[in-house]
Amino acid sequence: MTLEAIDVHHGYDGETVLEGVSLSVPSGEVLAIIGPSGVGKSTLLRLLALFDAPDRGEIEFGSERVWTGSQQRRLEFRRRIGMVFQEASLFDATVRRNAEYGLRVRQSWIGRLRRELSALVGMPAETIEAMEALETVGLQEKANQDAASLSGGEAQRVAFARALAYEPDVLLLDEPTSDLDPRNTAVIENAVLEAKKRGIGVAIATHDMHQAERIADRVAVLLGDGVIEVGDTETVFESPADERTRKFIDGELIY
Repeated sequence: MTLEAIDVHHGYDGETVLEGVSLSVPSGEVLAIIGPSGVGKSTLLRLLALFDAPDRGEIEFGSERVWTGSQQRRLEFRRRIGMVFQEASLFDATVRRNAEYGLRVRQSWIGRLRRELSALVGMPAETIEAMEALETVGLQEKANQDAASLSGGEAQRVAFARALAYEPDVLLLDEPTSDLDPRNTAVIENAVLEAKKRGIGVAIATHDMHQAERIADRVAVLLGDGVIEVGDTETVFESPADERTRKFIDGELIY
């Protein structure tokens, strides 16, 4: 299931942020979105997450246009997209209850199947799925701990687990490791690769060039209100088609 921006334009208070942006997030692929601060990476992710409508252009999900369809259909699409922000926002509850939250407002066919099986194992389906997601980020042993007692890195891992638990078709990550230490960063990156193995499409906005090289299949370079280059990771980093890409990666571009 591919999520796609098609000739998207968007701005705030009369100021253009994105102009003519087109890119896709296919299933089972990691797309890294790189570029200087302030060029619209977060705005682009919000549009892909269907939080905001583009001023012009369209968002397609599985070749179906989102914003020209019904509100109900749009809600169905939104429930199939996970989003993790730069700062984790957890509820005043246990780690497990936080991981279960998305399952209470979304349903997946696998979730329905597990509900049928849950009676056999004596455990609610939401708990089964949440615990699997927490295991992916290495926090299953802290499931019954108060989320407020976690470190910042652990809290971000819970936020990731919460988005992963309801098995979205697409996972959007906005600088999820920018404030994390190397260990927590590695856990998140491994969880991203696990999501990819499950067939989830992942788009991650990052300032970490090494992170993009480690986990991304493709890289999109956002600069000057638009995407100036999209390609496989090795090509973009080793032999970019646009000179501005090379200068940005090498730290020569003043923006």
